Parts: sequence; structure tokens; C-alpha cells
Amino acid sequence: MKIYLKYVALASILFASCEAELENPIDEDGFYVSGDADFSNFVAVGNSLTAGYADGALYITGQENSLPNIMAGQFALAGGGEFNQPLMADNLGGLKLNGNIVAENRFVLTAADATNPIGPARLAGDPMTDVANTLSGSFNNYGVPGAKSFHLGVEGYGNAAGVATGQANPYFARFASSANASVIGDAMAQSPTFFSLWIGNNDILSYATSGGIGVDRTGNLNPATYGSNDITDPNVFEQVYNELVTTLSGNTTGGVVFNIPDVTAIPYFTTVPYNAIPLNEATAEQVNEAYKQYNDALGLYSQVPVALGGITPEEADRRMINFQAGQNAVVIEDENLTALVNPTDGSQIPKIRQATPEDLITLPASSVLGTLANPNDPTTVRGVGVPLGDQYVLLPEEQLLVTNAQTSYNATIQALAQANGLAFVDVKATLNQLANGGITYDAGTLTSTFATGGAFSLDGVHPTPRGYAYLANLAIDAINNTYGSTVPKVNVGNYNTITVSNDVNQ
Repeated sequence: MKIYLKYVALASILFASCEAELENPIDEDGFYVSGDADFSNFVAVGNSLTAGYADGALYITGQENSLPNIMAGQFALAGGGEFNQPLMADNLGGLKLNGNIVAENRFVLTAADATNPIGPARLAGDPMTDVANTLSGSFNNYGVPGAKSFHLGVEGYGNAAGVATGQANPYFARFASSANASVIGDAMAQSPTFFSLWIGNNDILSYATSGGIGVDRTGNLNPATYGSNDITDPNVFEQVYNELVTTLSGNTTGGVVFNIPDVTAIPYFTTVPYNAIPLNEATAEQVNEAYKQYNDALGLYSQVPVALGGITPEEADRRMINFQAGQNAVVIEDENLTALVNPTDGSQIPKIRQATPEDLITLPASSVLGTLANPNDPTTVRGVGVPLGDQYVLLPEEQLLVTNAQTSYNATIQALAQANGLAFVDVKATLNQLANGGITYDAGTLTSTFATGGAFSLDGVHPTPRGYAYLANLAIDAINNTYGSTVPKVNVGNYNTITVSNDVNQ
């Protein structure tokens, strides 16, 4: 009874990927002006969202359709110069370290036939990009997948010798100017005249995408002690972000900054429903019988005063497992529940309950829900007889930690943009609009619907080329309004969405 994600007909996806805009910009030389900005040497700094990461990987086509590369193409009409990127070696997206794969190939959408899409799978092929093959020359795109705010100033973050131990970033190691270089140092070495900065997403996103398997480091001002999935202290973020903006603004004519969206606005957290378990009446009765002893124990504990080790009737009700014919809530782990011991044998009563609409089930859960934890035991269905692990669920308590940090980060970003006269893009508001009805452009509509909405790639986090194009237009609007420039916007419908292929790893 494996749970599969279902999508609309493949034909509609293919049609959506080749829409055209109704109008094209005028591109005669001298028609557009840069205003108070100087686009002659535009440098972009950030993480995967700047690099052009999409479909769970970094690959050439994604980089060619990266947010800053799209912007640079329009800047060229108003005095902008060449925009060089550290391109990967192929369109597979995988990454090697001395011949060993350290990052998988990108996702594509597979299909049983022309009208029956199945779901995302990794593109087959042997990736040719190796961290050991370092690139030389100067670059304009300093977007580094995986980078958090405080990583950008760390010397040695691109040291290939530290990649295997997690002390360096494999993507930056490919094009760092030296083993001791920092991202911001290399970016400034290019003598930029204009910049973009989009950073801070990973300071909360890695915690969120891991289902809250990490620590909220609020109050801890030493990033060197943070784990990879920890939430960055807001004061650390403010200090680091201020330093980045001050450095980038020092010798440039200006720049544009982007804030951080809500996790509830991206398909990674909104695609898999909380009630993803379909059961018939007979199966529901069998499952309920299996949980009878568990439910009875909760009932007994609800009659014991909390001061004496019991639980409230409200918690008991929340933990009760009950299935019925039709769609049912997934059984999940919840570490916030009270620890209880079975009085008959001293065993721990599981901290489990059924999910509610307030719980966010992550996209990777779609590949495990309904599968057997033990292939030889039909009662071990994940999400039914075996609870969905913590890494697959972002609980309300965990969502609050993410939101609190994000709110603080965004206040910092907007305040520093205003204080330094920078263009500001409210990505949070835009993605919320995508998730609540969508955004209309000349040739169609973008939504946050997974695989078919047009805005998000198959990893459920990063935009498609079309999504990046729409964000580029927002940035161009903000830049024109701030600096008096007249940079033209792109035709969003000219950019593709997702790739369909059956050449995948089995």
C-alpha cells in the first residue's frame, strides 16, 4: 500500500513549460539607462538560490537560468558587463570528490506513458564534475549551495582538503581562489560595481527540512559550535549580515537584497497531506485492534494525576490512535509528548500520535509512507503500524522556532537595506502569494503546487527557471525604483519549468 504522489497529466506539464509572453522588451542600445547604479561589474553573493540550484542539484542549465544570470542579461541592456559563473561539467548535477560521488544527480519527472506521470527520480548517468578539478579565472556568481550566513566570511571554506571532513564546502572548493579564501573575500576581489545578496535561508532551512533534527542556537553566539541542522542565533545573523552589507556596499554603487520566505509556502512542506493513509473498513478495524492495548494504557494514565506521573485527558486524547474507512492521519513520532512507562512490563510507551493539519509532512516522506519497515511483516506499514520518523515531520513547536528566527532575520535584512539605500525584494510575500492562489503573469499563472505549478523545481524548495525569472523581475522592479534605472524585465513565459525523462536510476 505504498503511497504515491499523483500529478496532473503529463501533457499539461509539457504545455506549461513552453508558454510564451505576449510582449518582448525593446533591446536597442542606449534605450535603457542605469540611473544611479553601475552594472558594469555585477557580483552576486549567496547560497544555492543564487547559484541556480534546482531539482536537488546544481547543473549547467540551472546555472544558466540562475537568478543573477537572468538579471545580468537584462543589466547588459543598461551598461552591464559580462557575467561569469563557475559552471558544472554537465547537466547531470552530480558531484564527485576524487572520483567518489558526494552529491547525487538531479531529479526529473518520470512517466509510464504520455498521460501518466509517476514521480521524481534521479537522472541516470555518471557525473563528470569533480571537486578536485578546480576552476581558474574570475567569476561573478558567488552563490554557494549549502552556505549559511556566517559561512561566507570563513577563510578555508573552499579548501578541498576539508571537504571530506565537512570543514569546507565542495561547491566553493571548485572555484575558490585559494585554499584559504572566503566567499566574501573572493567576491570583493572582483571589484564589483553592483551586487546582490540573498543569504540566511539555510540558517533555518536545514533545521526545517530535517524535520527539526537540530538545535535552536538562540543565545549561543559562537557559530563554531553549531551543528549542520542548527538554527542560527538572530544576533549572530544580524552581526554577520551587517558585516556583509557593509563590505559589499563599500566600493559599489549599490545592490539588491532578498528576504527569507516562510517554510509553509514551499512544496517541500505542503505536498504530502497529513491524512495520506487510505484504508478500507476491514483493515481499519484490524489496525485499531492492534492499537487497543496502547490506547487502553493511555486511558489509564489519564486517570492518574499529572503530579504523580499521569497525563491530562487532553494529552491522552491527542495520543489515541484511531483509524476508519477512508483517508486517515499518518501515525508520527512526537518527542514533545510525556514519557510514560507501561506498568505491567516496564517498557516505554511510544511517544506517538496521529498527525493533524498543523503538522508539516516533508516531501521525502512520500517515498516511505505505506512501505514496509520489515518486508516480511505486513503489520509494519510506515505511517500505520510503524510511526513516521521525526526526520519526516516538522511539528508545530518546531515550526514556531523557525518562524521566530525568520522574523528576526527578515527584520534585520529590511532594516539594513533601508539604512544603506539598497533595493529590497520581499520574497516572503511573493511566495505566500504563490501558495495562496498563485501569481498571474502575461501568459499564465504560477503557483506553488508541486511539479505542475511552474514556480518550484522537483526538490520542492528551489525555483524552476520560470520561478527564478519571476524573482528576477521583482529584483529589477526594486532596482529601478531605488536607483532610477530603466532595466527591462524578462518574459517569464519564455523560461521552462521541469524536465520529463525516463532515463533514471532504478
